[in-house]
Amino acid sequence: MAPYEARYGGRCKSPIGWFEVGEAGLIGPDLVHQAMEKVKVIQERLKTLQSHQKSYTDVRRRDLELGVNDWVYLNASPMKGVMRFGKKGKLSPRYIGPYRISKMTGNVAYELELPQELAAVHPVFHISILKSILDRQVRKLRTKEIASVKVLWRNQFVEEATWEAK
Repeated sequence: MAPYEARYGGRCKSPIGWFEVGEAGLIGPDLVHQAMEKVKVIQERLKTLQSHQKSYTDVRRRDLELGVNDWVYLNASPMKGVMRFGKKGKLSPRYIGPYRISKMTGNVAYELELPQELAAVHPVFHISILKSILDRQVRKLRTKEIASVKVLWRNQFVEEATWEAK
């Protein structure tokens, strides 16, 4: 028994294992034809696997469509090392904003109206690092007014959106 077969419970599927040991060596077009058939089988199986993976991914994916003048939060964690967002104690904020979308530059890219202190940051961002604000409200707590926004997080349904302090 070969070491590969002992470990994985089956024969190795390399080009060397395509032919039996006792089989007469094929020469010329027959060898090429058999190899091409094996390659076609492998390609078909890869296509079916790819379609399965795509269907699994599409079930979880939701299309985000943001419009001009919508308010969004900007994910600050991809910009590690940038200290212009300020700190609260030892912690850096994960999301900054809210900022208004000034225009749509592509299918998944949006230009934001950034304040003057973020002038060094390019204003066009991919949709994956933007979090849309669904609703705003101000709650009154005795003498304080607390502003909060409704945010839809990644891979969540609209019913599961949460209210976050502004």
